Amino acid sequence: MSRAAEASDKASAWIIRRENGDWSESDQVDLDAWLAEADGNKAAYWRLKHSWREADRIGSLGVEPETVPPIEGPLRRHWKPFALAASLAVAVWIGSIQIVPRPAARQQVALTFRSPVGERKNVELADGSHVELNTRSVIRSSASSGRRDIWLEDGEAYFEVAHDAGRPFVVHAGTRTVTVLGTKFSVRRDGERVSVSVIEGRVRIDEVPGGGARPASATITGGMSAISDGRSILVAERSEERVGNALAWRDGMLSFDQTSLADAAAEFSRYHQRPILVTDPEAASIRIGGTFQASNVEAFARLLRDAYGLRVDVTPDAIKISS
Repeated sequence: MSRAAEASDKASAWIIRRENGDWSESDQVDLDAWLAEADGNKAAYWRLKHSWREADRIGSLGVEPETVPPIEGPLRRHWKPFALAASLAVAVWIGSIQIVPRPAARQQVALTFRSPVGERKNVELADGSHVELNTRSVIRSSASSGRRDIWLEDGEAYFEVAHDAGRPFVVHAGTRTVTVLGTKFSVRRDGERVSVSVIEGRVRIDEVPGGGARPASATITGGMSAISDGRSILVAERSEERVGNALAWRDGMLSFDQTSLADAAAEFSRYHQRPILVTDPEAASIRIGGTFQASNVEAFARLLRDAYGLRVDVTPDAIKISS
């Protein structure tokens, strides 16, 4: 069987499985991973998806309901998957005679990638760029002959962008855009607060125009970081160490430097279903520093107890820290 035929068969299986209604977040993660493996997988999936909709519009094989014989016995349980498969077969046929590639357009359908809580996900884009998603992060990607766009819907992502002077690479994060031509950098979004850290290269951070006022803009290079919140963009002084600390999550670590315990607890909580709650202002204001394993929240809580004499209460729903 050819690679194209294999991709088409696999795409059919994914569509039937999804249409049956038995679809979970884990299934979506697996589908996204399969789509990311090869452009041929994406092409097969979206071609059949489009044709499926065309098949729905012309009806189910043109058979009137009253002409369908009754389904009895064990076959009844399998009728829905069978009908879906039959419709998909018609969709494949429709697609084969209606969909004609148009090389001049070169428009890629937007794809969504997401990472579960406490895990990271590596994504290879069609243009050769690499994206690493941090915990509970979501991006959408789309590319055409003129540009490459990424929407950071939530969380944090590290980018290694393939150089292509003719196609700008733009990351959309809330009311900010980050534009590059070839670089290594990360973008984190917390609501409308956007943080950018650059390892090498150069990026421009722009506010999306609106409201009549002149949009804020700033350009940063390797070793620099910036925080955008509201109408302001704060550019920090150059510090490779600060940028390295901001990207420690890529090694499964969290790095703090005179960070309040309240902020450190909130950062740890991004990586776990059970959050850390600091329940009183005195404990919340304690400043801490050091590097910690993001996945080992219990060890972090023990260090707080042993080093600062704080009280640690572990419940099924949360880890509570107090003075």
